[in-house]
Amino acid sequence: MAADERTRYFRRLSRLRGSARRWSVLAGGLGGATAVLTPYAGIGLADAAWAAAAGAATALAAWRWVDLRALAAQPAPPPLDPAQVAARNRARLVAAVERLPAGAGVLAEVRRVRSRSALRGTAAAQPWQRLDRAAAAMNSMTGRLTGLAEPAVAEAAAAEQSLRELADRVASVERALRLAPADAKPPLVEAHRALAGQLETGVAAYERLVVAAAGYLAEEYRPDTEHPAATRLTEATDLLHGFASALSELRTVSRPAPSR
Repeated sequence: MAADERTRYFRRLSRLRGSARRWSVLAGGLGGATAVLTPYAGIGLADAAWAAAAGAATALAAWRWVDLRALAAQPAPPPLDPAQVAARNRARLVAAVERLPAGAGVLAEVRRVRSRSALRGTAAAQPWQRLDRAAAAMNSMTGRLTGLAEPAVAEAAAAEQSLRELADRVASVERALRLAPADAKPPLVEAHRALAGQLETGVAAYERLVVAAAGYLAEEYRPDTEHPAATRLTEATDLLHGFASALSELRTVSRPAPSR
C-alpha cells in the first residue's frame, strides 16, 4: 500500500508539473498575441476575447504552480522494504491465479507440496502424509455429507487445520533440537515427544472420523431394493431372451420338413 502511495505521489507531482508548464506556455502565447494584435488592429470584440483567454490561462497557470509547490513541500511516502514489495507482488499473483477457473485447486496443490517438502526428514512427515490422504478422502465426501453430518464436516475442517499447524510445530521443535546445545536439549526433547504424541493421536482420530463419514454415506445411500436401472436392464435382458426364443421356435416351425 505504501509503495502505491509513493507511486501515486510522484505521478501526481509529474502531472502537476506538466500541467503548470503547459498553461504557462499557453498563457505566454495568448498574452503575446494580445499585446501584438491589440495595437495593430485596434480594440474590438476580438481583442477582448484574446485578453480574456490570456488572463484565464495566466490564472490557471498560477494555480497549477501553487498546487505544484504545495505538493512538492509534502514529504514523499517512504519506500517499502524489498521483502514487503515481494510479499505484495506475491499476494497479487495469488489473487490473480485464484480468479482462474482451476486456480484455487492449483494453489492448494502447490501449498500441499510445499508443506510436504518442508516436513521431509522430520517426525511429522509420516503423520502429515496420513493426514493428507485422509483429508483428500474427506474432501471428496464433503458435498454429500449434509443434514446431521454437517457439524462433523465443520469439525473435520477445523481439526485438519489444527493438525497441520501442530505438524509444523513438531518439525520446528525438531529442527531447533538439532541446533541446541547439550544442556538445552532435555526440555526440547520432552516437548518434541509430547507434541509428536499429540500429532499421532490427532491424526488417528481424524482417520477414524473419515472412516465414520464413509460409513455414514454408505448407510445413507444404501438402497432397500434393487437399483431401478439394474431392474430395467434385467427386464430388457429377459425380454431379449424371450424374443430370441420366439424367433428360434418360429424358424423351426416355418422350416419345411426334409423330403424322403
